[in-house]
Amino acid sequence: MTTPFPRRFSARTRAALAVEKLASSASRQLGRGSGEMIGGKLALRVSPGILSEVVAEQMVACVSGTNGKTTTTRLLARALGTLGPVRSNSGGANMAAGVLAALSKPPYDAAAALEVDEIWLPKVARQIQPRAVILLNISRDQLDRSNETRRIASLWRDLGAELPGATAIANADDPLVAWAAAGWSKQTWVSAGQNWTADAMVCPQCASLLHRNATGWWCGCGLARPEPLVAVTGPHELLWFGRHLTASIDLPGRVNLGNAAMAAAAAKLFGVEVEHALAAMTGLEDVQGRYQEVELGESGIRGRLLLAKNPAGWVEMMELLNTTPARPVIVDFNAQTADGRDPSWIWDVPFERLRGRQVLVTGGRKEDMSVRLAYAEIPHTVHPDAESAAATLDEKIVDVVANYTAFRDILGRVAPVRTNR
Repeated sequence: MTTPFPRRFSARTRAALAVEKLASSASRQLGRGSGEMIGGKLALRVSPGILSEVVAEQMVACVSGTNGKTTTTRLLARALGTLGPVRSNSGGANMAAGVLAALSKPPYDAAAALEVDEIWLPKVARQIQPRAVILLNISRDQLDRSNETRRIASLWRDLGAELPGATAIANADDPLVAWAAAGWSKQTWVSAGQNWTADAMVCPQCASLLHRNATGWWCGCGLARPEPLVAVTGPHELLWFGRHLTASIDLPGRVNLGNAAMAAAAAKLFGVEVEHALAAMTGLEDVQGRYQEVELGESGIRGRLLLAKNPAGWVEMMELLNTTPARPVIVDFNAQTADGRDPSWIWDVPFERLRGRQVLVTGGRKEDMSVRLAYAEIPHTVHPDAESAAATLDEKIVDVVANYTAFRDILGRVAPVRTNR
């Protein structure tokens, strides 16, 4: 049965949604994918202002940042789901067409948890006027086609003036995010951590070098780390608006507890109690294959899949690797269009931290990675693919760290490990 469109939808928007549905269906039938992107693009052509019509008033939260968007969006959707149905694009289609694909599905009065690309955030948020915007972090990503980090921070800062009803859920530990969110009328400051600081060495306000110590960062011009209301204070502990909570989720690592804290702070604006939010997040063990265990070929070896697509992501994954036994690491590295064609960023990654582990390298740019590891004095071997690399090992489980297209390709080839749960 077809759900009728709400009366508030204009005739143009109704026509656009009909086109979106037809194009998406055709794409699926032809085996060209889910059809969300092509359907969304065509609908936006028919009705450029459609996003402002398909949102339920002030029932939207956006998530943006260089790293952690998909995971945080999935966590937020679970938290908001305690109130009722939620529309979300937590599969990762995070530009305008992907956002529309999520919002074009009924129920049309449901809340929405939306992942939005950091450059697309201003254009999308202006139309949908979210209640909450989670600003995770800003760092270098895809050097040959993304804007410089200061430019993104400026776009975000200017956006605040156009969203008078929105609250920025902002990472106080990232100077670029803190400066951007300071331009908004309302903020909830969260200490979610910042393992990678090389892209935030200079004050975004006056261009002087920032000062740092164990408790924060500051500049002589007066810009300094805001005092957080929410903070990750231990492996399983949060500071939550003046009280300390035990907090445990199934996704591994401190970085994911930080993502959960950001999501819970946003959900609070919708009336979700933190205990209910964290309980809803428990049980989420992988996100689009991240952290999932898979069978690597016929060798019987299991691989835990980890995504690292830029220097900041690699540093986060290295912290996570240090929380588990020093098992072998397969590094799968590409430099395709979706990854960014310029692989020079790998020279900024502290691969020296892999010392003491057995390292195996594969991927379309395995030679580049091999050279980088050689300069880091990391013994390693080079292999045609992750499965053949795993076949050379005696261990039963390994970590596989891949960037975007390498991760996607592995996920398309292998099967998840079956559990008895």
